Amino acid sequence: MAFPSINEQMDVIKRGTVEVLPEEELVKKLERSQKENKPLIIKQGFDPTAPDIHLGHTVGIRKLRQFQELGHQVVVIIGDYTAMVGDPSDKKSTRPRLSHAQVMEHAQTYQDQFFKILDKNKTIVRFNGDWFKKMTFEQIMGMAATFTVARMLERDDFAKRYAAQLPISIHEFFYPLMQGYDSVEIKADVELGATEQKFNLVIGRHIQKEYDMEPQIILTMPVLEGLDGKQRMSKSLGNYIGIDEPANEIYGKTMSIPDDAIYRYFELVTDVSAEELERIKSQLADPAVNPRDLKSYLGRTLVRMYHDEKAADAAEEAFRNLFVKKDVPDDMPEFTLGGGAMRIDEVMLATKTCDSKGAARRLIKGGAVSLDGEKISDPFFTVDLSAEHVLKVGKRKFARLKTA
Repeated sequence: MAFPSINEQMDVIKRGTVEVLPEEELVKKLERSQKENKPLIIKQGFDPTAPDIHLGHTVGIRKLRQFQELGHQVVVIIGDYTAMVGDPSDKKSTRPRLSHAQVMEHAQTYQDQFFKILDKNKTIVRFNGDWFKKMTFEQIMGMAATFTVARMLERDDFAKRYAAQLPISIHEFFYPLMQGYDSVEIKADVELGATEQKFNLVIGRHIQKEYDMEPQIILTMPVLEGLDGKQRMSKSLGNYIGIDEPANEIYGKTMSIPDDAIYRYFELVTDVSAEELERIKSQLADPAVNPRDLKSYLGRTLVRMYHDEKAADAAEEAFRNLFVKKDVPDDMPEFTLGGGAMRIDEVMLATKTCDSKGAARRLIKGGAVSLDGEKISDPFFTVDLSAEHVLKVGKRKFARLKTA
């Protein structure tokens, strides 16, 4: 195939990228690729620790798609074994360990959702359990011998935990080694990861050298802030927009982001052109423009990307009816919880408007829960189930409580 010129490829690769390390080595790889008419192998790994891909994940996935459009081979690693260890990046404590069955259940949804962005015909999906489950203990020791504890403790999150005398489990040291060994198995030329992944990506280069391979190039990508505009987007923090969520959820959540996050979302997770980005930047600086209108445009753009134009129209209309006109939706889910009485947190759990009683209590204390239009502030409030009620949790979750 005919690859674009080196300059054209570098312009695309560097757009929206934080660092390319080392850049001169990438140029040499691209030159050889063009000369030999052989695509580079571009890698990114994903640990299915939760069932959904969110917009934060798509920052890297969209860059993978750009590599595909340049003619290169994308290999997505699903970390069924690394997920059981848990990435210690940016963590203050050891992650809870997941079973392989839990990980594989999540992995199925990941595979389905990757191809909302990537070209399925140009993507290779590999599970790192394919090689780790076959390794002998001698091979594991060989992998572990490629790195020192002192070098591992240079990692910022490990160093902080060690200085604070917080536990660091031995198995956590294996995570960056395993991620690096993935690059050995697939002979990666380039690996993408978020900025917080830089330590792991550098170890990948080191391990490839230890296995007498040409080291990969590192591309670090920006970390997308969540709906709070402060902490990184994360399922565990609940500040995420999942790409497989219903259109109304995607649109409604987008409308809740802070005004100062609007441009960053457009830049990192949408398909708007560079010219359109400049126009958006100018509008954000114009006091005559209401940021709410740009958020609406952003919400419509995201819904169109992951659903379609018709869904974007419907989501916008539903939001206006619900929040501008202050209507209660007609199609809210209905639940019959029997007669008698039930504590409010138990009602929220039964209606799936929260994930746990702890989450319910936090929402109640935060003033996010109302019953029949009245705010509930007491986490031990008892709901009389002999009458019908409308439960509202947050800005978008409703449930109608029916009598038996």
